[in-house]
Amino acid sequence: MTCDRGDAMKDLKGFIDRNSVLPLYFQVKEYLRNQIQSGLYKPDELIPSERELSEEFEINRLTVRQAINELVQEGLLYRQRGVGTFVSTPKIEQPLTKLTNFSTDMQNRGAVPGAQVVSIQVIPSPKQVAAQLLLEAGEEVLEIVRVRTADGEPMALERSYLVYELARPLHGMDMENVSLYEMLERFCGLKLVKAVQTIEVAAVYPEEAGILEIGQHDAAMLIERTTYAEGLDRPVEYVRSLYRGDRYKFTIEMNV
Repeated sequence: MTCDRGDAMKDLKGFIDRNSVLPLYFQVKEYLRNQIQSGLYKPDELIPSERELSEEFEINRLTVRQAINELVQEGLLYRQRGVGTFVSTPKIEQPLTKLTNFSTDMQNRGAVPGAQVVSIQVIPSPKQVAAQLLLEAGEEVLEIVRVRTADGEPMALERSYLVYELARPLHGMDMENVSLYEMLERFCGLKLVKAVQTIEVAAVYPEEAGILEIGQHDAAMLIERTTYAEGLDRPVEYVRSLYRGDRYKFTIEMNV
């Protein structure tokens, strides 16, 4: 551990208010949340065991377990069987109020964006892709499959389909560690200005789980987006991205 656990646990006996209307498990939960958010418990650091916490708080071990279970469900903690409970790495937050690309999102959060190419090829458009791009089924599209990373850690598996006649200059170019949107604007004269996007929970195939370095049953989010360029009344890109649910979250600002 990188923090002084003894110092972190000195406050426990005085933290619990047995006369409070707040349940004991909730008080323990908020204590642990504060320790994490204040940086006393750091990412991937082992927190005190249920036994240690129950003894220090002088409360039932099941009460401590309920507090920890809820923090695991919220994604602040994770368990390793036979080892203990650890602090999760904070999720990267992406707002959904305007069109941005992955590279810009990562840079704005102080992370180094990356893109590892899995494949680039010209293919006949599958029926679903053709429908999204307003093409006839079988018309050519440029398919770019990449793993998007932040500080070298895989975040998403991205499959982009571009109208080939519009994105032809990109075929054969090096798409490693570059922004696709910047490449489209620079080499194809396409400035992307609008998109329609959907988000849903998705299961992952074994090979996808391996690429994203997650378990096959771990949470993932499927993001589908159809993107339009300035001056065109037709879509340019259709992308399906599988994001790690443990490392990413999306926010929406709503006004009355």
